[in-house]
Amino acid sequence: MDNSDAASTKTTKTVTEYDRAKEVRAFDDTKAGVKGLVDAGVVNIPRIFIRPPEELAEELTTHQSKLQVPVVDLDGIRYNQLEDIVDQVRAASQTWGFFQVINHGVPLNLIQEMIEGVHKFNEQDVEVKKQFYTRERTRNVRFNSNFDLYHSRTTSWRDSLAISTSGTKSLEPNEWPKVCRDTIMEYIKEVSKLGETLFEILSMALGLKPEYLKDMGCFNLYSVICHYYPRCPQPELTLGARRHSDPSFLTILLQDQIGGLQVFNENQWIDVNPISGGLLVNIGDFLQVVSNDKLKSVDHRVVANVHATARVSVACFFTGHTTETQKPFGPIKELISEENPPVYREFLVGEYFSKYFSKELESKSAGLKQFEV
Repeated sequence: MDNSDAASTKTTKTVTEYDRAKEVRAFDDTKAGVKGLVDAGVVNIPRIFIRPPEELAEELTTHQSKLQVPVVDLDGIRYNQLEDIVDQVRAASQTWGFFQVINHGVPLNLIQEMIEGVHKFNEQDVEVKKQFYTRERTRNVRFNSNFDLYHSRTTSWRDSLAISTSGTKSLEPNEWPKVCRDTIMEYIKEVSKLGETLFEILSMALGLKPEYLKDMGCFNLYSVICHYYPRCPQPELTLGARRHSDPSFLTILLQDQIGGLQVFNENQWIDVNPISGGLLVNIGDFLQVVSNDKLKSVDHRVVANVHATARVSVACFFTGHTTETQKPFGPIKELISEENPPVYREFLVGEYFSKYFSKELESKSAGLKQFEV
């Protein structure tokens, strides 16, 4: 056997011996997440994180763009500029599906404390973190790595702390991670106020009464997910979060100054440069449905972190009646006419989630297609 035959046999054997399910289980069983791999000093990332060859090849043809996500200054609300702000939010939501907000009312010191709180949780003793490690969605507080770990083609380079709540009263004090409990509770309170303001603006952007979206239940329930993206030794081979759209009406994202989030716009990936003290807002799949495509839910992703310091983001998802499964959502009647027939059928939020969490994170086109008329 010559050297080429030997190499071929070795390659074939390696492919045959790769058991993704087994490696995923081994990774999950550590309950240490991606940070556990970094702490162990990995130089070559495990195969479960490596993207398919066709995806890696596609990156070679990606062009950089200088386009920027729109920025909306909410301070104008105090100066009788609400109509102008509504116009800006409408334009951004129709074209980008994303916009950054400044002067939003969430205290800047709380934003910094929230970022520090996520660092504290993830960088504490691993045995303490393991107490929160679970994949049981009935648990209000869940720490794990990749909710779709067992369904996805590739694993993303991040860990997450998820908190499901309809208000802090639904959680017992001992359910919260002690190291960041007070900060998260206060942050939820402040971001809820901002969410209420944004739903009023979006209602007006659709030509409806300010309280319309809130009254129909879009604002009622939400979850907060704190993502932690450690430095990746081979960032060109994986992602921090794969391409997807959000299963929500609205998402408010806090990100630190490291960057890495990208939005798909005009058939290219656009970097979302963080604004100090700013928050990012994006339209979710549900709002695209109820607006009958007037507002756009847009695909986005996070590239793997190349910096020595871990990247942190905190996403607040306003998901509506996740427990009231008997309440259907569909295109708002006032937005439908003979000229603008419904694009989607009515659906239950619980129905959407049951499908969303039973398969890998996916793009908007895949998620919404199932509800088209």
